[in-house]
Amino acid sequence: MPDDLKSRALAYHEHPTPGKMSTELTTSANTQDDLALAYSPGVAEPVREIQRDPQNAYRYTGKGNLVAVISNGTAILGLGNLGSLASKPVMEGKSLLFKRFAQINSVDIEVDVTEIDTFVTVVRSIADTFGGINLEDIKAPECFEIERRLIQDCNVPVFHDDQHGTAIVTAAGVLNGLDIAGKRLKDVRIVCLGAGSAAIAGMRLLKNVGANPDNIIMLDRNGVIHDERTDLNQYKQEFAIATELRTLSDACKDADVFIGLSGANLLSAENLASMAANPLVFACSNPDPEISPDVAHATRDDVIMATGRSDYANQVNNVLGFPYIFRGALDVRASEINEAMKVAAVHAIKGLAREPVTDEVLQAVGVDRLEFGRDYIIPKPMDSRLLSKVSAAVAKAAVDSGVAQQAYPSHYPL
Repeated sequence: MPDDLKSRALAYHEHPTPGKMSTELTTSANTQDDLALAYSPGVAEPVREIQRDPQNAYRYTGKGNLVAVISNGTAILGLGNLGSLASKPVMEGKSLLFKRFAQINSVDIEVDVTEIDTFVTVVRSIADTFGGINLEDIKAPECFEIERRLIQDCNVPVFHDDQHGTAIVTAAGVLNGLDIAGKRLKDVRIVCLGAGSAAIAGMRLLKNVGANPDNIIMLDRNGVIHDERTDLNQYKQEFAIATELRTLSDACKDADVFIGLSGANLLSAENLASMAANPLVFACSNPDPEISPDVAHATRDDVIMATGRSDYANQVNNVLGFPYIFRGALDVRASEINEAMKVAAVHAIKGLAREPVTDEVLQAVGVDRLEFGRDYIIPKPMDSRLLSKVSAAVAKAAVDSGVAQQAYPSHYPL
């Protein structure tokens, strides 16, 4: 990180007040009578109502608009296992994004536990405090089992954003990119470099929106995941295919899509040159992608390129998804965030990129013109229409799939 950016980032987090979040009052607390209602003796009345019917917690407390952002710090950004306390700036940052983009209140919780059973017990024990739980920065493969068990055990939606957030935004971009390239998802060959949480969730979602499982080639640090390997965990085994391909170079030849969720500079110019016409390259490793966009465009003038960085076109940014997915889920009091809701988010994000770009967005990104095409296949994070479009799509999917406990809100678009 450049020294200037490093010093600015540290100053941003320290001043004027350490951290990025605080709490605020939502009601009057100015008089003796206010205090009598807010605490003793008045608070006893909502206590009794919630004991009588737990659903009343949504009526008399802030539960329905409160999300917990929870981590154990075992996979912080691209920095690795630095411990739960070191994850706190990231979790506070996630809380900031919830509030900024979806007006959702959020509390960051750092759990100093790496063992699955204990972590699940801790989170399950506090889950009813919240309207939803966003898991973050938990390493694979433990994250899969943790999320599965918490979804099963908790009465509120649980969502591991490292898995599904990247998957949702990537899928939206891939569908748009393939349309521009004149290709169909069911026909293309996809190379996924990486076999961690985001990669596995991403390939699962692409299958759910139409990719042919036999055309997905996943690689880990030992090469292509094929059906003759004996070193695969149960999650990688799901993507083991019958193939003679063994290396990244083998896999890239004539491939239509490359999705990188691995590390810096692992896709060579030679690998890219061997891909099919109009290739899609999603190099999502941060801060340094699997191949630099400058190298990619110098290698091929027909490449459609996306990265995780904001200083290049087509940023794969989770903030396009998770605030609005939780907003939609909370607004219909969904019991879970299911596959139908994730797919709905994909198509809402995909569709927004095809709509005329507003002046608000152009001013935010500092350009005079932006339209659907090779350099704009994913909406910009500052597009305020994401709130209505993605949240509404997710809420409707929750209602239609039977996991909503409240009707589709009347203020949402039909």
